[in-house]
Amino acid sequence: MGRVQSAVKNIAFGQIGNLATQLLNFVLRTIFIAHLGDTLNGVNGLYTSLLSVLSMAELGIGTALNYSLYKPVAQGNISKIKAYMLLYKKAYRVIGIVVAVTGVGISPFLPYLVKQPEGVSVRDLTLYYFIFLFNTVSTYFVAYKYSLVNAEQKNYIQTNILTVTKMVTVALQIAVILLTGNYYIYLLAAAGVELAQKFFVGSYLNRRYPYLRDKDAGKLSKEETREIITKTKALVFHKVGDVARLQTDSMIISGFINITLSGFVDNYNLVINSIANVVNIFFNSALSSFGNLFATGTRQKQYQIFKVYRFAACWIYGFTAVGFSLLLTPFVQLWLGDGKKTLAFSVVMCILIDYYFKGDRIVLSNFKTAAGVFEQDKYLALIQGVVNLVVSIVLVQRIGLAGVYVGTIVSGLIANVTKPVIIYRVILERPVGEYFRDSLKYTLAVAAAFGILAAVKEAVMGEVTVFSFGVMFLAICLVFNSFFLLLFGRTEEFGYLWGIVKNRRN
Repeated sequence: MGRVQSAVKNIAFGQIGNLATQLLNFVLRTIFIAHLGDTLNGVNGLYTSLLSVLSMAELGIGTALNYSLYKPVAQGNISKIKAYMLLYKKAYRVIGIVVAVTGVGISPFLPYLVKQPEGVSVRDLTLYYFIFLFNTVSTYFVAYKYSLVNAEQKNYIQTNILTVTKMVTVALQIAVILLTGNYYIYLLAAAGVELAQKFFVGSYLNRRYPYLRDKDAGKLSKEETREIITKTKALVFHKVGDVARLQTDSMIISGFINITLSGFVDNYNLVINSIANVVNIFFNSALSSFGNLFATGTRQKQYQIFKVYRFAACWIYGFTAVGFSLLLTPFVQLWLGDGKKTLAFSVVMCILIDYYFKGDRIVLSNFKTAAGVFEQDKYLALIQGVVNLVVSIVLVQRIGLAGVYVGTIVSGLIANVTKPVIIYRVILERPVGEYFRDSLKYTLAVAAAFGILAAVKEAVMGEVTVFSFGVMFLAICLVFNSFFLLLFGRTEEFGYLWGIVKNRRN
């Protein structure tokens, strides 16, 4: 199966799974808020972010080993695959223990992270947290096996398993809320389903790859081990910085403002992530195909694919960012029926500016990761994390919630400037000026489309109703995409994408 066909299959299953889980998530969130309240909704979002911070203990080992698997999988080298997987297994068991110990160690400090938890005692906050911690720790004892599936460009296997698990979990949690209204049972129901899934995954992947159970796995050479250690050391900085930049917003909001507002932000993030997940599947599903491309393709082919990949990202992330900027708050009003749970326009625009540039960063990071280039910017993410924390904490106390996201934007743009330089100089061996000229061109096109559509909104959405929302949605789809097609429809990048649609590429 060719790279494009593999990516298309991964995308198809990813989108089906995403659609099912996101619809269920909206139903669950609506019922959750109605029966359990905004405070527990905020706690739910905070603990999800906090456990993401704890997962920093993984420190890039998984990424380095995934990269190392691309070549032996492409060559069918079973002995080398077994050696890498054995190392991965040992590393992740150690990581699971580290996360568990660290998680228990920070539990006494939870009251300082949750400001104004109306109606929730410290005892309950702590017990809720330990259930979240158990779910995170148990994942490390089976998750490493997915790396082999993904290296084979069969990401859809993991997607299908996670989709079924999510559907069962959400259905059970909805039943628990309606029947008992008890948050403890709600969390334990999810923990039970996810634990059963982990046993199934371990058994299923052992049957699919029986050689993983062999005890005679060879050892990696000193050179191979040294390469993993070198890449992991570089990825440590990436991981720490990414966590400090991407996973701390909820903690800053709940610690400096209040936990309820954190829940309101999480409602917006649920909507954004529901669409972002649809978009991200397109771009992340290509990662394993890129790994294969770097193992077997020419430099010219890599350059061509990067240009197409980046053009597609600017179009799709630009389209969704403009749509969110005009329709996100009206959607929340229609969904929750309460204008008091909406965010200020300035806050929403800050979130969406970062969202648009994050799309560019996903392209850059995926391409660089597939190429195995980690060392050159190993301090970058750490610098970003420090900038984000300092700017966000200073500004949240001066201008409120918008200040948190100003810090996120500023820290993110550092990568938008530096990563292209590395990709063009180290991987593509071309001058980087072309990349920034394209960036300016695409960003101005998105800004112009937003200006046109903002004027359309003034005429269409004098009042927020389901009908006016639908009309504006159709206007955004028609105007934005027609505008981009007019500007870029004759480019080589669009021609390549159109060729894929017409099944002319392999």
